[in-house]
Amino acid sequence: MKAVHFGAGNIGRGFVGLLLHEAGYEVVFADVADALISQLAAADSYEVHEVGENPAAKTVEGFRALNSGTQEAAVVEEISTADVVTTAVGPHILKFVAPVIARGLAARKASLPPLQVMACENAINATDLLREEVRAAWDDSAGELDAVAVFANTAVDRIVPNQAPGQGLDVTVETFHEWVIDRTPFGVNAPVIPGATFVDELGPYIERKLFTVNTGHASAAYFGYAAGLEKISDAMADPAVAAKVRAVLDETKALLVAKHGFAEAEQEAYVQKILSRFTNPHLPDTVVRVGRAPLRKLSRHERFVGPAAELAERGVTPVALLGAMSAALRFDDGADQEAMELAETLARLDAAEATEKITGIGVGHPLYSELLRLVAERKAEL
Repeated sequence: MKAVHFGAGNIGRGFVGLLLHEAGYEVVFADVADALISQLAAADSYEVHEVGENPAAKTVEGFRALNSGTQEAAVVEEISTADVVTTAVGPHILKFVAPVIARGLAARKASLPPLQVMACENAINATDLLREEVRAAWDDSAGELDAVAVFANTAVDRIVPNQAPGQGLDVTVETFHEWVIDRTPFGVNAPVIPGATFVDELGPYIERKLFTVNTGHASAAYFGYAAGLEKISDAMADPAVAAKVRAVLDETKALLVAKHGFAEAEQEAYVQKILSRFTNPHLPDTVVRVGRAPLRKLSRHERFVGPAAELAERGVTPVALLGAMSAALRFDDGADQEAMELAETLARLDAAEATEKITGIGVGHPLYSELLRLVAERKAEL
């Protein structure tokens, strides 16, 4: 069995690539980072160090590596005979890998089963985005796209912090991981990946992860940044910050229970597990790294505005989520491009224009007046 995986970074090597290797796939890493690909191509193995409860070191070997920029033809050939293609490149990069995948699909022999394609990105229904990009690049003369590929959405969760200098290809990750895959597109031919969980309805799990892990992680970052703390574990060790993060997750828990029917005890156990992950002192994750890209995190269907808007629509004022968004508006790390763009937007536009541009919420929505207040308060400080 062979898997072509786009994205040879820390998440690609320390999460998806590891699980595919453990499932028995020969993994072909594809990336445009020439130095990284050269290092992988020259290596026989690398180590994944899992830290936290029940730490372990796992060896990944038997992989290959190709530069998808300079060795595109070779990547296309690998895809033409692969069983699985996965990505961990970031949602905004999918449009660049899609044409290569389309070419690989067009080159497949008719006797081969459909290629199983899964985008393992930190975004809702990322595989749907990838499928549309592949379809846009597809040559209809090659036949029906749906006859040669099966696209399945996934939800992925593993904290992979910035790595310490000098680790080379080795990756440090937390012990916890979750890779949830929608089994329905596969029919009876779902891939066998023991480290993954297959479900019939993925939507609730995607939102549970986004509105618990991502919302909580970003909340810890922005509250921690406001408190002058360096690491996420430092932030969660601060009682005031931890209480604010817990309050945020109480609000998202209430929404997830009401909307998706998760048992309250089940969701509470999930929240407790997530909070314990944030406190892991072995993960050197900083509030600056986790807090970067505040404009994306404050956008309409993301981790803050998404659940806050739904709560407001249900008649609930999301006080804790509003507090987290207020902190996010004050994230002004000069090394982060989006933080600087956020500050420029707040300074240039009036409060109403800035509110709608940043959050996607307009006049008439039940959350609008509260968001307008937050933006106006932040503008007054600038």
